[in-house]
Amino acid sequence: MGLQELEIEHFRCLSKTRLQLSKQCNLIIGPNGAGKTSLLEAIYLLGSGRSFRTSSIASLIQTTQPEFLVIGEIERRIDGISTIGIRGGKESREFRVNGRSVHTTGELARLFPVQVIDPDVHKLVEDGPSRRRKFIDWGVFHVEHLFFEAWQRFNRALKQRNMALKERSAVVDIWDKDIISQGVAIDVYRRNYLESLRPFLHEAGRRLLDNNIDFEYVRGWRKSADLGEVLAENKQRDLFRGITSAGPHRAELTLSIGGLEAREHVSRGQQKLLACALILAQQLHRVSIGAAPACLLLDDPAAELDRGSLDRLLEIVIELPVQLVISALSTSNLNTFKNAKVFHVEHGDLRLMA
Repeated sequence: MGLQELEIEHFRCLSKTRLQLSKQCNLIIGPNGAGKTSLLEAIYLLGSGRSFRTSSIASLIQTTQPEFLVIGEIERRIDGISTIGIRGGKESREFRVNGRSVHTTGELARLFPVQVIDPDVHKLVEDGPSRRRKFIDWGVFHVEHLFFEAWQRFNRALKQRNMALKERSAVVDIWDKDIISQGVAIDVYRRNYLESLRPFLHEAGRRLLDNNIDFEYVRGWRKSADLGEVLAENKQRDLFRGITSAGPHRAELTLSIGGLEAREHVSRGQQKLLACALILAQQLHRVSIGAAPACLLLDDPAAELDRGSLDRLLEIVIELPVQLVISALSTSNLNTFKNAKVFHVEHGDLRLMA
């Protein structure tokens, strides 16, 4: 299961690379700036349609080249091998699955569930609520098949309503029906998922931080109110501001460690471990429901972690039935991964180590 073969052309510093990966664990070793993170970034792109480092597809293209190409062969439990191809130009991008064009990233994500723990993972805790909504929605998407359709319909209606608000159009209210029906559905999906995730977050928090991790989910409109009532109450304010002020697009996940609000009261290192606990909890949850194994990328996991914290993180990771791709300067901190396939990368050139 997972990514069997990866082919890359003109992606950042990687001119032309092709490798076959282990279904269990792969270590990418090399000095800083060699291309380790770029390799992980290309893998992440296959399952998300975007980079975990930048929002600009054009910036991924190797200097002097007109476009990049990333192709992955994905082995799936049910329907065998699927091929995902992504071509990115300076002003365009194209997604293909088994040779046919696809127009949303949902199909990529369904074929190849992938997550990353990188040196910026603490931003899941530190940044605003948008990152945490994406975290929730990744989990819901992979366990509730109707969620993506509700999410698409809601966002289409939200975009149209906001446009009507900006234009102070008389048609604002015609979008409320989908805003309400799909918004309530999204809230129910999120709430149910988070409650099923909670015990796994408690477990990951205990093992990583030796402390109690918890959260409070705020749905994006008043707890005691109907969404339709709130939209009606806020209409004049929304017209003035040109934006819809209530709905699941305003939801928040407030995280705590030992009863302290994590965003304001814990250190950067604790924030990183909390963010790792969130991602590992999602993987533990997937295992519990028998979901297909995901691919988990760890980019320089030792960054900003002391040896004890790193050991606790890797202890959980090695137990997960996932495909692992881990980048590091050397194998010295990764001795627990004894049967890993090891690749060395330098100046964008990749080779399998004996």
